[in-house]
Amino acid sequence: MSDARTMITEMAQGLFAELADCDFTTGWSRIEELGFAGLLVPDAQGGLDGDWGDLYAIMKLAGAHALALPLGETIIANWALARAGLQRPGGSLSIVADAQRAPWGRAVGGVVTVDNGALVHFVRDQYDVDAGSSPAGEPRDRIIFTQPASSRARCDIDLNGLGAFLRVAQTAGALDAALVMSIDHANARVQFGKPLSKLQAVQQNLAILAAEAAAVNVAGQAAAAALDFGDASFEIAAAKIRTNIAIGTGVAIAHQVHGAIGFTHEYGLQKLTRRMMGWRSEFGSDTYWSVKLGRSIAAHGGTGLWETLTERSDRLSKGLIA
Repeated sequence: MSDARTMITEMAQGLFAELADCDFTTGWSRIEELGFAGLLVPDAQGGLDGDWGDLYAIMKLAGAHALALPLGETIIANWALARAGLQRPGGSLSIVADAQRAPWGRAVGGVVTVDNGALVHFVRDQYDVDAGSSPAGEPRDRIIFTQPASSRARCDIDLNGLGAFLRVAQTAGALDAALVMSIDHANARVQFGKPLSKLQAVQQNLAILAAEAAAVNVAGQAAAAALDFGDASFEIAAAKIRTNIAIGTGVAIAHQVHGAIGFTHEYGLQKLTRRMMGWRSEFGSDTYWSVKLGRSIAAHGGTGLWETLTERSDRLSKGLIA
């Protein structure tokens, strides 16, 4: 854990609450003012010198507040550029992984992708977009490169895995927020002469939602710790699969508890659930990560898998990757 995490998260909490209804330009200018875009960039290169646990904490808050800005993508892109020894351009960025649509592609100042083992940076006038949208109405654009890249350097980075990590963190926050909203609604809503929260079926569903939110949070924290250690391929795959399962269960329960009000545009629940449903397929679907994790498990074999799991768990317990 970095020494500055408490201060960073406190700043993020207040800022994200302020940005709920801001337009892209205004919101991003506030992000830039506080330097969050350089969270993972070393201090010597003008960044905040944060760690992956810091990013997890900030993106969890972003998910809880339904932040409609490419903060995580920009942080990852800037970290990748710094690691590859390339100049950071400033402004908002997105990442393109495995030919998937780029979050906020048409709105950002550039994109970063990996091509044949090289990290490549394109500025906005070097690509066109085939515009698309997520279930929440946010840009998800297919990038069409029209000119040579602005910069390129050899660098082995798994942008798909890092993008999946972002979605796990955001989902952890969104599920927590959906749980709080569901509990508050169940306490306030009276049905059959008593609050919904007094009905056993509702209590059971809320307990399941709480368990799903907790599972995502634990999986996400483990992935962050493994990233700080240097190898998180196993943890990210497991976390994304578990997160996708939790989204399916958690979104259904939250809307069941809320009834029709949960679907209305004015009510905040749908801002969380629409985003989560879109995040399920971004940076790797259930099938993609299940195949990846399954192959990893098969390669270890029964005994080897157990030894690998215990070794990773021991490192966590001893604080070597905390």
